[in-house]
Amino acid sequence: MFERGTREAVTSRTTRKARRVKRMSEATPTTVTYDTADELASATADRLAAALASAQAARGTASVVLTGGRTGGAVLAALRSAALDWSSLDIYWGDERFLPAGDPERNETQARAALLDHVPVAPARVHAMAPSDGEFGDDPDAAAEAYAVLLKDVPTFDVCLLGVGEEGHTASIFPHSPAVLESARTVVAVRDCPKPPPTRVSLTLPRIRTAAAVWLMTTGAAKADAVAAALAGAAEQDIPAAGARGQRETLWILDRSAASAR
Repeated sequence: MFERGTREAVTSRTTRKARRVKRMSEATPTTVTYDTADELASATADRLAAALASAQAARGTASVVLTGGRTGGAVLAALRSAALDWSSLDIYWGDERFLPAGDPERNETQARAALLDHVPVAPARVHAMAPSDGEFGDDPDAAAEAYAVLLKDVPTFDVCLLGVGEEGHTASIFPHSPAVLESARTVVAVRDCPKPPPTRVSLTLPRIRTAAAVWLMTTGAAKADAVAAALAGAAEQDIPAAGARGQRETLWILDRSAASAR
């Protein structure tokens, strides 16, 4: 019989091996760099349109996870002229600021202004996270649980767009926060964020990693150290963006300034 210490050692080795196998199923990060933020937005919109059109040609539908922020908004604005079947596109969000509907700081509000109000999307296929004055009231946990239930019927996303913060956060997953340690739930409420607003709803890293393609987009010299750390293999607890990987593609889309510390 195994002694207790031997059993624990074997279990530990088995767990580490399982984690390595899981990681092997995720795509190794690659990078593409543009001279300016404007070039990045235009080229990424073209790349996204091609990816979604390819998915629609193969299956009749496509899905994308949107992100907020200046770069995310610029990409969406540049996507308006894409030749897509907008009525066959499912739209999700990677995170949301838990604010009232229509608040200008909500990612949904920004996405509608940049893109969704300008193209013929099917309203039933625009899957926004609940606002703080919505059906769940001021209860971000209930909003997160409802989004998790919605996603149970969505095994993967074609493309998950993400931003990267100066300290390495992605979606609303911040370094050394409960959200970055979450391994079971797919969507969580996030409180006491170091950036306003303090309360948000976010996909978790395990859910992000179900996407076929994960694209991390960021610009500016202030992001350079976080980008370099993530690409050098930083622990996701320290740099959450390092843990955002797709099943088939993990692409970092940078401007020259964001790539300057590599």
